[in-house]
Amino acid sequence: MNKSELSNIYRDYIACLNRRDWSALGRFVHEDVMHNGERLGLSGYRSMLERDFSDIPDLSFNIELLVSDPPYIASRLRFDCTPKGSFLGLNVDGRRVSFAENVFYEFRDKKIGQVWSVIDKAAIEAQLSPS
Repeated sequence: MNKSELSNIYRDYIACLNRRDWSALGRFVHEDVMHNGERLGLSGYRSMLERDFSDIPDLSFNIELLVSDPPYIASRLRFDCTPKGSFLGLNVDGRRVSFAENVFYEFRDKKIGQVWSVIDKAAIEAQLSPS
C-alpha cells in the first residue's frame, strides 16, 4: 500500500464516520482493533463511536492535517460541536466547543488495527471557563 492509497482509505473511513454508516465500518476497521492500548474489537469500536454520536449529535470529523507513512497515518482532526452533557469529565451541557484530536493509526490488511488518540481537553476547558 502506498501513501496515496492509504490516505484515500483513511479519507473514506472519515466519510463513513460522518455518514454514520456503521454497517460499512468493518471495511475500514480490523476485527481486533485496539484503541489507546485497549483491545476493543470491531464491535467495541463501533459502540464507542455510536456513543460519541449519541452524546454529540452534531459530531463531524474534519481532517485538518494528514500525514501518510504506510502502514501509519497521523491525523489532526478538528471538531466544532455541542456535546449534550458531560464530555471528558467537563460539564459542557449543550455549549458549542471547538477542539482538536491528534490521532495515529496503524493499518493491517488495509484496515485500522491500532489507534492512539489524544484530545485537546485544555482547549475545551479554556472555552468553558468564565472570562
